[in-house]
Amino acid sequence: MLTFVLFACSGGSDEVRYETAEVDKGDVVSKVTASGTLSALVTVQIGSQVSGRLEEIAVDFNAPVHQGDLLARIDPRMFESSLEQAEANLKAARSRLASAKARALDAGRKAERAAGLFEKSVVSKADADSAEAEHVVADADVLSAESAVAQAQAGVHQAELNLAYTEIVSPIDGVVISRNVDVGQTVAASFQSPVLFTIAQDLARMQVQASVSEADVGKLAEGRPASFSVDAWPERKFEGVISQVRYAPQVLSNVVTYQVMVDVENPERVLRPGMTANVTFEVERRDGVIRVPNAALRYVPPDAEKKKPTDGMRTVWVLDGGSPVPVPIKAGITDGSFTEVAGGALAPGAAIITDSTGGAAPASGGSPFTPMGGGGRRR
Repeated sequence: MLTFVLFACSGGSDEVRYETAEVDKGDVVSKVTASGTLSALVTVQIGSQVSGRLEEIAVDFNAPVHQGDLLARIDPRMFESSLEQAEANLKAARSRLASAKARALDAGRKAERAAGLFEKSVVSKADADSAEAEHVVADADVLSAESAVAQAQAGVHQAELNLAYTEIVSPIDGVVISRNVDVGQTVAASFQSPVLFTIAQDLARMQVQASVSEADVGKLAEGRPASFSVDAWPERKFEGVISQVRYAPQVLSNVVTYQVMVDVENPERVLRPGMTANVTFEVERRDGVIRVPNAALRYVPPDAEKKKPTDGMRTVWVLDGGSPVPVPIKAGITDGSFTEVAGGALAPGAAIITDSTGGAAPASGGSPFTPMGGGGRRR
């Protein structure tokens, strides 16, 4: 509470008006503030691996889906035709393999007969060697035919996969938060898979991606509490916990920030992806401590001797008998409005000066603490 005290200056006609506040006990919470964006813990963008015309869309915005549920279907007729052609190629390859095996069997028998006749000197060595060579060639033809069958089987498998890809299904349980296509639209997946749907895994648990300046990021750590508000629910305060302080810097207009991830429970589904969150991180807290207004730490009487603080001590001015009296204190944490008194002789109830106005130049012998020619300076 601010009070005003009038004190007549010696040798002057003007009066000094002191603004004071009562030293009290209360809570001081050191905080870091930042802004961020809400998002789901896991967000999956669903695309298409094949090109074609969309024949059916089975879900819409905000639709709950389960893993394996149909999201959309691409016209499958072209892919069914490709599968039929691949199956026909497989049948032809198997037929050629059967023919090659029959020729190899016949060549093997001829080679055996030629070898037996050669032993009896019925045929020449050249005829026996020729029959054996034909047998080797026939066996090689079998291997070639088997490779052709394997290639044809792979073609069938590829055609089956392409046909299966015409049904676009959900890879996770979640909620459809974005649908970028309509029935009849052509999907071209030749160079880059287009994003057809965006699915958020679980909106009951979300996260805030807050951008914290490099000057404040060192004060934060994983597991520390955080709170935030959103414009949609300005009267509500949401609680969260820091889950990650990322090392990667983000530089915008020569300002360096770091991403701090805050996990948030959202059982009522009132928070939505993309909302802007005004986040407050609690760094330190002191409950029931002696505290002074920050304005009192900045106030210095105009004629007071300036001294540099030593050992972390600060000087505040208490109004005693109408005159400012210096009191050294050790300042603790601050919340921007009040600062903890961590040491010193300052007691609750004292009238601490926060500002002064008025006053004239003192006559000879005037009080050394009388303000001169205007208000007190702030540091």
